[in-house]
Amino acid sequence: MTTSLKDLEKIVNSGLSTAVRKSEIKFNQLFIDIKVEDLKSIILFLKTNDKCKFKQLIDITAVDYIDKEQRFKIVYLLLSHENNLRIVINADIEEGKEAPSITKIFTSSNWMEREVFDMYGISFEGHPDLRRILTDYGFEGYPLRKDFPLSGHTEVRYSEDKKKVISEPVKLEQDYRDFDFQSPWEGTKYILEESSKNKNKKNNEQKN
Repeated sequence: MTTSLKDLEKIVNSGLSTAVRKSEIKFNQLFIDIKVEDLKSIILFLKTNDKCKFKQLIDITAVDYIDKEQRFKIVYLLLSHENNLRIVINADIEEGKEAPSITKIFTSSNWMEREVFDMYGISFEGHPDLRRILTDYGFEGYPLRKDFPLSGHTEVRYSEDKKKVISEPVKLEQDYRDFDFQSPWEGTKYILEESSKNKNKKNNEQKN
């Protein structure tokens, strides 16, 4: 007999007692908020419990709430094939604090934790090989943080002088650019001016 979503919420709340700070069913999934310190024991419970059977880790990601004391929220998505259920685990964490690695519970979390580290700068205690995975060697900053500049800190381009690809600081020189912020439905300034000239010319020709 498979476990229903409401049954799952009861099992999680009773089995994990005070470890679950909040639980809610929405979008046909169970959402739970936990303390980051309890993460490993909760993940292990959800995987090994006979009524839960969350045997697959779908993803690990994070959210940056730059103005909050606990700046980041780490999000874990698990799937139970046998029960056809999904659970979303949210854990708040302060900037500079390490989250426990779950690589010994789900080996697939290796690359997922590296991606969160690369994009947000969140470290995972006990990870076997915590290195950047998407950005290049020597990359500066963490691209998915709210305070990361949209242009980045460096740019990569091909240098004709050196005949190779080089990396250099971003230069945003706009001395020779004129930005027109008019609505695209109205047309840009030079098109409107040209249109006005043509209209005046046509009117003069008709008068003559």
